[in-house]
Amino acid sequence: MKRYILAIDQGTSSSRAIVFDHNGNPVSVCQKEFTQHFPKPGWVEHNPMDIWSSELSVLKEAVAGLGSTSAEIAAIGITNQRETTVVWDTATGNPVYNAIVWQDRRTSEYCDGLKAAGYTDSIREKTGLIIDAYFSASKIRWILENVPGAKRKARNGELRFGTVDSWLIWNLTCGKVHVTDVTNASRTMLFNIKSLEWDKELLDLFGIPESMLPEVRSSSEIYGTTSLLGGEIPIAGIAGDQQSALFGQMCTESGMVKNTYGTGCFLLMNTGTKPVVSKNNLLTTIAWKIGDTVNYALEGSIFVAGSVVQWLRDGLGIIRSSSEIEALASSVEDSAGVCFVPALTGLGAPYWDQYAKGTIVGLTRGTTAAHIARAALEGIAFQTMDIVEAMRKDAGIDLKELKVDGGASRNNLLMQFQSDVLGVDVIRPRVTETTALGAAYLAGLAVGFWSGLEEERKQWQTDRVFTPKASAEKVSDAKEAWHDAVRRTLTK
Repeated sequence: MKRYILAIDQGTSSSRAIVFDHNGNPVSVCQKEFTQHFPKPGWVEHNPMDIWSSELSVLKEAVAGLGSTSAEIAAIGITNQRETTVVWDTATGNPVYNAIVWQDRRTSEYCDGLKAAGYTDSIREKTGLIIDAYFSASKIRWILENVPGAKRKARNGELRFGTVDSWLIWNLTCGKVHVTDVTNASRTMLFNIKSLEWDKELLDLFGIPESMLPEVRSSSEIYGTTSLLGGEIPIAGIAGDQQSALFGQMCTESGMVKNTYGTGCFLLMNTGTKPVVSKNNLLTTIAWKIGDTVNYALEGSIFVAGSVVQWLRDGLGIIRSSSEIEALASSVEDSAGVCFVPALTGLGAPYWDQYAKGTIVGLTRGTTAAHIARAALEGIAFQTMDIVEAMRKDAGIDLKELKVDGGASRNNLLMQFQSDVLGVDVIRPRVTETTALGAAYLAGLAVGFWSGLEEERKQWQTDRVFTPKASAEKVSDAKEAWHDAVRRTLTK
């Protein structure tokens, strides 16, 4: 009897594997961090072989942790850091360059040139995206233009491109399968989210041969099998991390919203089966495709969230571990007028200022490390608030509640402040591994491990609800100070 689903959760700073039982509970978890590379200011890279070796290692350890065999694994689901770009040689399987990470800003000037040339509206119409270095297309182009011989090999059909899901599946299937799903494809700035095809005009614009690209499939089907864990296990679910979290939170109805507090912050609203075009600088993206039905979402991306806590640890040295941030921030009643706009890699939605730099305002002789720590957490919540307001305007739906997940959602101070500035309940699930759970659910649907969405919905349980407590006057003053700090940060 098949008793488990194995989820790959390949993130920006670590590779994880989580085994879920039939009740949606994690029963075996393994995680390994891998090296981040910063060759130049604004450049962020990973070694693709580090991604693969760390992921294979945690997969084996997670299965071993069950005390049983891989024969009890019904399927594997994959969720991954999105936009991160890997290009590899078809014959050898070796990357031609490091993976260029979603946070990387090296192609900002090129993207500015596309805007100046008048491509903004046509690209948004086709892809739902704003022209930005964040997405994969300009990263692929950079590799082809800057790696010796890459352009020639690409023209000869000798190179493959993939987001991290495609890279992992290529390796899991020993080079037999080159696929992605609609959610990851929709983040490349090369995919038409209405026709559900790679867009030939955009491929020509970026100089990318179509032969490099993976086949685009639904988010829940069998793509191939792997024998690397012992026995043949089907790979049956794929979704980019934020869409996977939306599914794992069971935000399956139009108007439902979740926010994932990870390295960055990603707020998604399910908008149903029709894409909603944003007039407030949000992204229109594909939430998932199951069978013949495609669901769309509005998304707001915050580039720096949990990583600001890492910066307080590694850059300023005011905490020794990330887990200390809540206690330090809670040691003061408020931020004492300090506002921290954590634009350490530019500002994402709804501002999209790729040249913005982090700003701390309101410093006095009385400012302490605790005030800065508290202001850093508040900055995460304020960025979320700005995106919620943009979503409300775009979708015409007032937020009733916010479902939360990700590592920083365990920070009670942050969650309470989030509830205060939004004025709605913030709901944290009992199983906070919703990103991996979404991938597991998608894979489980494909192989009949779960009977359908209704069975999966029944498994979602609340851990804690944070309700607004702060006075309206205090919240209003805090918002005004925040928006003043943002104005000081913006470069345009």
